[in-house]
Amino acid sequence: MGLGTSEQAAITSGSDFWHTEGVASAGIPSVTVTDGPHGVRMQASGDDMLAGVPATCFPPAVASASTWDPDLLRRMGEALGDECRAQDVAVLLGPGVNLKRSPLGGRNFEYFSEDPILTGVLATAWVQGLQSKGVGASLKHFAVNSQETDRMRISADVDERTLREMYLRAFHKVVTRAQPWTVMCAYNRVNGIYASEHHWLLTQVLRGEWGFEGLVVSDWGAVVDRVAAVAAGLDLTMPGPDAAGDRALVDAVAAGRLDPAALEKSAELVRKLVEKAGERPAGTYDVDAHHALAREIAGRAIVLLKNDGDLLPLTPGEKSVAVLGEFARTPRYQGGGSSQITPARLDDALTAITAATTARVTFAPGYTVQGEADEALLTEAVATARDADVAIVFVGSVHETEGADRVSIDLPAPQLALIERVAAVNPNTVVVLSNGAVIATRPWDRRVPALVEGWLLGQAGGSALADVLFGRVNPSGRLAETIPVTLADHPSYLDFPGEHGHVRYGEGLHVGYRGFDARGQEVAYPFGFGLSYTTFGYGAARAAATAAGIEVSVPVTNTGSRDGREVVQVYVSLPGSKVRRAPRELKAFASVAIGAGDTTEVRLTVEREDLAYWDTRLGRWIVEDGEYLIEVGSSSRDMRASVTVHVAGDPARVPLTTESSVGEWFADPRGAEVLGAAFAAAAGEQSGGLMSAMTANPEMLMMLGSLPLSRMAAFPGSPLNAGDLDKLVEAAN
Repeated sequence: MGLGTSEQAAITSGSDFWHTEGVASAGIPSVTVTDGPHGVRMQASGDDMLAGVPATCFPPAVASASTWDPDLLRRMGEALGDECRAQDVAVLLGPGVNLKRSPLGGRNFEYFSEDPILTGVLATAWVQGLQSKGVGASLKHFAVNSQETDRMRISADVDERTLREMYLRAFHKVVTRAQPWTVMCAYNRVNGIYASEHHWLLTQVLRGEWGFEGLVVSDWGAVVDRVAAVAAGLDLTMPGPDAAGDRALVDAVAAGRLDPAALEKSAELVRKLVEKAGERPAGTYDVDAHHALAREIAGRAIVLLKNDGDLLPLTPGEKSVAVLGEFARTPRYQGGGSSQITPARLDDALTAITAATTARVTFAPGYTVQGEADEALLTEAVATARDADVAIVFVGSVHETEGADRVSIDLPAPQLALIERVAAVNPNTVVVLSNGAVIATRPWDRRVPALVEGWLLGQAGGSALADVLFGRVNPSGRLAETIPVTLADHPSYLDFPGEHGHVRYGEGLHVGYRGFDARGQEVAYPFGFGLSYTTFGYGAARAAATAAGIEVSVPVTNTGSRDGREVVQVYVSLPGSKVRRAPRELKAFASVAIGAGDTTEVRLTVEREDLAYWDTRLGRWIVEDGEYLIEVGSSSRDMRASVTVHVAGDPARVPLTTESSVGEWFADPRGAEVLGAAFAAAAGEQSGGLMSAMTANPEMLMMLGSLPLSRMAAFPGSPLNAGDLDKLVEAAN
């Protein structure tokens, strides 16, 4: 490409916070990258990092994931691509696909789910939509970045099977199906090694196993050692300039401490990125149309958790409404930190509710803008509620942000007091939540007939809430994360956020609903749950195994009087599996619009690769042979139909060694043949002996099952001797 070592070093770090370094002599311009992922956060001035040029603030991932609809996420990605082109942005830094390991995670509002399949499918659609507009995505944060506490140094200590099956699976799905232009490395260490210097992650897995073709960029400030990072497979260090790092690279190449091919490869990938970005035409976008899309996504993201007595939807003009809670007037619509968008406009629920009905609407804030208690405001709110037919109480978390984890999942005390006192004077109380991660609802939710999970809904959230409350939109959102009864019930509780620079992923595979189900733990609202203003019935499910996986079909009927949308979920288990598994795991889903009284045959595909577990002995993915139970339902704890299907397994013979146990030898057909023959020959040659007698007795042989073959040979009177072992291993394998 004609660049010298010093130019290669310079181009692999930024020119400033939001631009790559250009090389005019080589015809390589600088390009702009900026934060997302639910809006284009173009910094408006050099003084305020969080003040951005107005852009559409779409619902953050905590909300958009609750749509369970990849088509909506693709449309959102397309809209973001148009806005990037209008602002000359080459790469939008998103989406975030880290798992929600704990409800305390400070950036949970930026992440999709506690489930890797749901996360991967939705993020793939988002990336495909964005990149269809000629704008690059940056898949982040690679990898195992599930907390903000000590985020720049913490080591996420996790076993390989859990790492592969849970924390890398969504990344794999997006990389192999959408080829994002960039992948962003995380701040944290993974099993002691910084993600920015992790050769196994960045080179062996990402490029070698998954075939990633793009550029690996650092999170801003994640690189500790530029030389080690480039050697590991990191290409672009941000932000810049980084003159000291550039010099270190040049010196390392000169001294033979860094392969010049590694630096050349990184520089070439930066050049290719810039070249690809130059192909996108300038663009414009329709501000009103994007606001309407944000409203559509927000309406589809709202989850109706409770609706006793069909209190909702409200009939416009029929009942007077008391709107209570400052969040109705001053909405919480996004979290804090690098994804904070300056919205093009902002709808509030109070204005939208007032416009939606001709009946009397009154308002009282109930608590301060900061969420603090104020007895006068509380007293006013209770009086306002008493005089209305319906009371709608807006509450939620006060703040979620990048850089800090939450310390509790409980509502602030002033808001709890507002709910309890309003519910005591008005039996028709609706609670609307605004939060970036789950909120504990017990025991106060038992005192109110209706509960709406409103998440952080972006700039059109106020109007979307009114759409759902008054029935213009039939709620179809489903929980993408479990709501526990208490924080202490959560599988991650004892191992979050770690100490002394390490966090142990002690729950292993049992993240989120998998852990609750494995322990039979009561939950407030299960993963996948959500009510509707209509009802759905399921017929008998059918399933057939194919080379590509399992094809599942089930008839679903809208048994109510309203058109609606059902999220059909397929969970898979393997009773009697030889490896530890969760009781059931989500493997496919579909969001399906069904008219009142209509029946739709819903067809879903469980992909074969999603049935595989990581075999640590063989170091590869294995689909286990067996009779798989396919359960179809409307949440992880509401199965409506089931069917069993046989899936042919992958060849998975583990080679026998001298350290394999006697039981493992006899469990292997060839091993049993070889070892049995050796025992029989030894018995024929010996007149007795303790070990010979033991191996001839089935009960005694069972007792010896865990004994490694090498140690059996060391026992006095053993039918084997050390000289036999290598021959046995050779014959068995």
